[in-house]
Amino acid sequence: MIDQWISWLPDLMAGLKISLMVTGFSLLFGLPLGLVLAFGMINRSKTLRYITIGLVELGRGIPLLVVLYLVYFGLPTAGVVLSSLAAAVVGISLNTGAYTSEIFRAGLLSVPRGHVEAAQSLGLNWIDEARYIVLPQAIRAVVPPLMSYSVIVFQATSLGFAIALSELLNSAYQIGSVSFQFLSVFALTGLIYAVLSIAVSRLVDTVHTRTSV
Repeated sequence: MIDQWISWLPDLMAGLKISLMVTGFSLLFGLPLGLVLAFGMINRSKTLRYITIGLVELGRGIPLLVVLYLVYFGLPTAGVVLSSLAAAVVGISLNTGAYTSEIFRAGLLSVPRGHVEAAQSLGLNWIDEARYIVLPQAIRAVVPPLMSYSVIVFQATSLGFAIALSELLNSAYQIGSVSFQFLSVFALTGLIYAVLSIAVSRLVDTVHTRTSV
C-alpha cells in the first residue's frame, strides 16, 4: 500500500496545489468582503444595517454547494461563463465573506467604547477612526478565529469536485477510477486533509497564546 501511495502522490500534490490556490484566493477576496459587511452591520444607518444583515443571513443560509452551482451552472444562462477555478473562487469567497463578517463584527465591537469616543472627541472622521483606532485593535482579536476559519475554507474546496474542479478530491477520484483502489486513495486523501488542517490548528493555538499575553 505504501508503494501505491507514493506512486499516487504526484497527482494528489497537483490537486492539492489547486485546493490551496482556491483557498488563498477565496480568503484574499472573502475576508475584505467580510470586513465590509461587518462595518455595514454596525453602521449608524438603520437602512444600511438591515440591508447588510439581510445579505449576511442570506449568504449564511444558502449551502455552499448551491452557491457553486448557481455560479458555475446558473450564470452562463445570464451570459456569464466562468471556469471551474474561477467559479469556485467566487462561490467560496461569497460564502467566506458572509461567515467571517460575524467574526469581524465581534472584533469591531470588542474595541472599548471609550477609545471610539476619544477618537470622536479629537475630531477624527470615521475613516481615520477606523484606520487608527478601531481596526488595529479589532484585527488583533480576530486573527486566531480567522486562521481557524481558513481550515474550513480549505476543506470546503473539496466541493469543487461537483463543478469539475481538478482539486485534491477530484484528483483522488480520478486515481480511484483507474486503479479501483478507492478505499486506499481516499484514505490517503483524508490523511492529507487531516495533516494540513491539524497543522494549521496547532499554529492557531500558538498565535492565540501569544496574542493573549
